[in-house]
Amino acid sequence: MISNTIIVCLAAFIAGFIDAIVGGGGLVQTPVLFMTFPHLSVASLLGTTKIPSFSGTAVSLYQYARRVSIEWKFITWVALAAFCSSMLGSRLVSFVSNQTFKPIILVALVIVAIYTYTKKNFGQQEEKSLSFQQSLLRGISAGLLIGFYDGFIGPGTGSFLALIFISLLGHDFMSASAHAKIVNLSTNLASIIYFAINGNILFELALPMAVCNMIGGFLGTRFALLKGNKFIRIFFLCVVCATIVRFGYDVFFK
Repeated sequence: MISNTIIVCLAAFIAGFIDAIVGGGGLVQTPVLFMTFPHLSVASLLGTTKIPSFSGTAVSLYQYARRVSIEWKFITWVALAAFCSSMLGSRLVSFVSNQTFKPIILVALVIVAIYTYTKKNFGQQEEKSLSFQQSLLRGISAGLLIGFYDGFIGPGTGSFLALIFISLLGHDFMSASAHAKIVNLSTNLASIIYFAINGNILFELALPMAVCNMIGGFLGTRFALLKGNKFIRIFFLCVVCATIVRFGYDVFFK
């Protein structure tokens, strides 16, 4: 049991590091937890991953907020919308198989990867041309969509959020990552509340994983702030490609 705990804590550290830069840490943390404890229920494992994810994201957000200007009036409403839809997504996963939607997501990810790769200046500087009302409408719509996705499916949520903040709202990668952290915190909190109410969180695993995820998040954020937008763009591409491989495996081999 101790060796298994060390394995999942190491995965949590790596996930925290990845999440801090551009999201996508769930691609590491969740599969390792499932492989290490295959005898535990899916709901318990999913619920357990939300505690370290929330903790690492909180540490990362604190560091970003010291260096990046946060639009709190705007992002609060987006986070609230994401919180509500994430709760709904977590509830519906009991009734509808998320396998139905994975082929659609796979195609979307491939388009995202091609677009990001071919457009070299994507996310390199802010290009805001929207009024506050227009930004708020787009942000809330995106929050509802991605919040539901996080509660229903999950992996790659941070990457999708960063993409939306860049492509629809004109943020650069640094600003997009910072604002994505706030929305991601709200979706994780919604899932934590849902899974905790239903007794699906293994705190003996979640707490040590949370400590490791926070350390990874701290180091990942420092690295991202040091390297800047160009590095984050490359890292974003790597995470999206890894997500494509993950969903491709689910679609074609499961």
